[in-house]
Amino acid sequence: MAQKKYLQAKLTQFLREDRIQLWKPPYTDENKKVGLALKDLAKKYSDKLECCENEVEKIIEEIRCKAVERGTGNEHYKATGIATIEVFLPPRVKKDRKNLLETRLHVTGRELRSKIAETFGFQENYIKIVINKKQLQLGKTLEEQGVTHNVKAMVLELKQSEEDVRKNSQVEEEEQNEAKLKEKRIQRTKRGLEILAERAEMVVDPETTPYLDIANQTGRSIRIPPSERKALMLAMGYHEKGRAFLKRKEYGIALPCLLDADKYFCECCRELLDTVDNYAVLQLDIVWCYFRLGQLECLDDAEKKLNMAQKCFKNCYGENHQRLVHIKGNCGKEKVLFLRLYLLQGIRNYHSGNGEEAYEYLNKACQLFKELYIDPSKVHSLMQLGFSAQEARLGLRACDGNVAHAAAHVTSRREKLDQIRKEEKEKKRRRLENINCLKGMGYSARAAKQALHQASGNLEEALQILLSHPQMWWLNDSGPETNSHQESPSRETIDQLVYMGFDAAAAEAALRVFRGNVQLAAQTLAHNGGSLPPDLQLSAEDSSATPPTSPSDSAGTSSASTDEDMETEAVNEILEDIPEHEEDYLDSTLEDEEIIIAEYLSYVENIKSATKRN
Repeated sequence: MAQKKYLQAKLTQFLREDRIQLWKPPYTDENKKVGLALKDLAKKYSDKLECCENEVEKIIEEIRCKAVERGTGNEHYKATGIATIEVFLPPRVKKDRKNLLETRLHVTGRELRSKIAETFGFQENYIKIVINKKQLQLGKTLEEQGVTHNVKAMVLELKQSEEDVRKNSQVEEEEQNEAKLKEKRIQRTKRGLEILAERAEMVVDPETTPYLDIANQTGRSIRIPPSERKALMLAMGYHEKGRAFLKRKEYGIALPCLLDADKYFCECCRELLDTVDNYAVLQLDIVWCYFRLGQLECLDDAEKKLNMAQKCFKNCYGENHQRLVHIKGNCGKEKVLFLRLYLLQGIRNYHSGNGEEAYEYLNKACQLFKELYIDPSKVHSLMQLGFSAQEARLGLRACDGNVAHAAAHVTSRREKLDQIRKEEKEKKRRRLENINCLKGMGYSARAAKQALHQASGNLEEALQILLSHPQMWWLNDSGPETNSHQESPSRETIDQLVYMGFDAAAAEAALRVFRGNVQLAAQTLAHNGGSLPPDLQLSAEDSSATPPTSPSDSAGTSSASTDEDMETEAVNEILEDIPEHEEDYLDSTLEDEEIIIAEYLSYVENIKSATKRN
C-alpha cells in the first residue's frame, strides 16, 4: 500500500510537470472513456521509474478516473448545489477505503452521519466523523461547520471487528456494549476535564480537592492569565487523555481527544505556547494518530503541523537546544521527540513522492534511534537499585547510557522535585491563608483570588487593590450563601457607621451595596472620603430591589448526591490517565518506531536502487 501511494504521488508529480490533463482528449474521449494515448504515457513513465508498465498504467487510469469524477462532480455541484464528499473508511472495511458521497450542505451533521452509516454499513451511534480536523457536530448544519464541496471526511469506528465475527449475535451484542462504554468514556472525559479546569478557577484546598495545575520544565507552577488559563488547562487535559488512548493503541478514541486539545490550544496566545513544548508534541501526536489509523491522506496539513512542531521545539528549547540544556543540563530525553518528528517527515515525504527528502529524514531518524537505543540489561540494573523502568530509560538517555551517571541523575531529580513540591505546597498554603484572611474581611473568595493574582500573592497589595476597586466585591462565588442579603440595613448597623463619623445617608447606601457588611462598608467609605464612588451609587438603589433567596433554591438534594457521584467518577477517570512522572511524554521504548523506520527505509532503498540502475 505504501509503495502504491508513493507511485501515485510520483506519477501525479510527473503529470503536473508535463502539464498533462488526463480528463481531456487524447486521454479521455467524449464519452469520458479512456483514450489510447494513455498507454503511451504509461510506457513513458514506467521507463522513467523502472516499474512494471501495467502497474503504472493502472495507477494512471485511477488518477484519470478521479479527475473525471471530480470534474463531473464540480459541474453537478454548480448546477444542483449537491456537494460531493470524499469519505475515508476504517482500514478493516473490505472495500475501497475512499468513497464518494453526495449531499446538500444545509443538512445537519446528524443527517450526514446517518447517511454515511446507511451507505457504508455502519451502526450510526458507533461512528464519529472527522472533517477539516474537527469532529462533526451533530446539531449544526454542514455549512455552519465550514464543510464544502470536495471535502474529505474520515470515519472513526468505536467498535472494531472482522466481518465474519460480526455474524455472531453474541459477539455483536458485546461489541455494541463496548461501543457504548467507549462513548460514555469520551463524554466522561469531557465532563471530568471541565470540572478539574473549573476547580482551578475557584479556590480549592490542595490537600483535599484534586485539580489541575500547569508547571514548566522544572516542575514549578506557571502563572497564566485568567482569560487563558481554563482554555490551556482543557487543552493539556484533553492532550493527556488522548496520549493515554495512544499508549493503549486506541487510535479511534485518541484522535477526537487530540483534536479537542488542538482546538483549545488555538484559544491561547502564541507567546504562551512558546513557553511549553506541549503544543509541539500535540502536533506530532495528531499526525502520528492519523498515520496509525492509515488515514494520513485525510490530513491535508500534515506538513504544516510537522513544521509547526519543529518551530515550536526551536522556540521552546532554543537553537541547538541551548535553552533546554541550560534548564535541565542535557537534552537526551527530548531527542525521542525529534526521532518521531523526523520519522513522520520521512513518511509524509515518501507518501508525497519525494524519495530523496524521505530518505534524508528517515536516515536522521535511524541515526537517532541508534543513539537512543537502550540495552535492556542496563534498565534491569537500575531497576534492581529501586528505580522504575521509566526512570531508568529516561535517566540512561539523559546520561548517554552510563548506568552510574543515570542512577545519580534520577536520584538528584527526585530530590529536586521533592524540594520543588514542598516549595509549591508552601506557596499554595500561604495563598490559601491570604484568601481566607480576605474572606474574613467580607470579600468573596473569587474577589480575593483575583486581587491576589494581580498583586502577585502579596496580601497587603491585594487589600489595597480591593479597597481601590470596591466594585470587585461583586465578584461573588457561586455558592448559595453568597446570595443572602438584607432587604434594608438595620438601624443598629447604620448607627455603628454613624458612630465612626460617617453621614447616615452614606452609611445606609453603603450598607445596601454591601448587603449589611459593616466592615466592607466602613472600609469603602473611609477610602473614598466618606461617600460611595459613582460606580457603586447606582448599585445601592438596585440592591434593595434584589429578590430574596427562595427556599426552593437549595432544593434537589436527592439528585445532588447522584450528580456528585457522577462527577467524582468523571474526575477520577481523568486523574487515572494523568501520569505521575512529569516526563512521561518523553518515555518510549521506540519499538514501533524501530519497525516503521526499517519498513520505510526499505521502500526508499528500492527507489535509490532503481535510480542507480537508470
